[in-house]
Amino acid sequence: MNFSAMVARESEGGIVLAREQVGEDFLGAGEVTIKVHFSSANYKDYLAITPRGGVVRDYPIVPGIDLAGEVIASETEEFAVGDQVIAHGYELGVARNGGFAEYARVPAEWVVRLDGLSTREAATIGTAGFTAALSVQALLDHGLTPDDGAVLVTGATGGVGSVAIDILSGLGFEVIASTGKTDAGDLLAEIGANEVIGRLPLDPDAKPRPLNKANWAAAVDSVGGASLAHVLSAIGYGGAVAASGLTGGADLPTTVLPFILRGVSLLGIDSVFLPIAKRRELWTALGKQLRPQHLSTIESYAPITEVGEVLQSIKAGGHSGRTVIGVAGEF
Repeated sequence: MNFSAMVARESEGGIVLAREQVGEDFLGAGEVTIKVHFSSANYKDYLAITPRGGVVRDYPIVPGIDLAGEVIASETEEFAVGDQVIAHGYELGVARNGGFAEYARVPAEWVVRLDGLSTREAATIGTAGFTAALSVQALLDHGLTPDDGAVLVTGATGGVGSVAIDILSGLGFEVIASTGKTDAGDLLAEIGANEVIGRLPLDPDAKPRPLNKANWAAAVDSVGGASLAHVLSAIGYGGAVAASGLTGGADLPTTVLPFILRGVSLLGIDSVFLPIAKRRELWTALGKQLRPQHLSTIESYAPITEVGEVLQSIKAGGHSGRTVIGVAGEF
């Protein structure tokens, strides 16, 4: 069969993303063939179309680390034609063709059957929202309850931050949102933030302190760098920080004092290679007890033909929430 795809190719030292008609050989190996309804826009997708972006080894490739749609062929009894599914992470969009195409073929052990979520809702959650859910679940597994106090969410307007706020608020937590976007207060309050503060540390020129006043019981951090160091210094006794990002830098200029004087835990969060059994379990929870309540507020929409412009907006720092990319019927 022939179908449309957004293909990234190397060209004169750059990467060009353009619509192409491709054949079934573009699908590659795998037991499950999916008609893609939706994908989403992620920073990793931007890196996939960026020279020396560091995530793609060989071109050409169809980017799109998330895809949600309908099974149209299956070589395993685990999935049937008509199943609504999502696949994300692993090698999708970076080492094998991903979600920016009408069809995708993936290994069965990468696929999750949806329960309680539509394909559009699942794409709105996507990798970023799944990472947020992993972060919240890690804090719950650590023993965090709403009675323990406020939970801080950094990078609050981003995909991870906004979904984390939505989930935490739905579970009854007091949520403090940290963002550098001064006009985001109303939106963050609408999705569940009880208070909005600026980017941390509030005074970037102040000398870092190994311990600050214990302001929060726990935190979901997608920023890293000096912000994460500051957050660690202000977590209360026995609290924890679930860390998943490095938009603020990969260095962590901190000391051991939060860990040995307050018993603070730093919980590393990775959604890319999470084993499929745990991935499926968490997606089930996302359709039930962890279901975000404000996906329509967090979501913006763009057709696949505009995905290049959307990815450039991510580069420019003008991206908030989650952008769903419509694929089916949009080429």
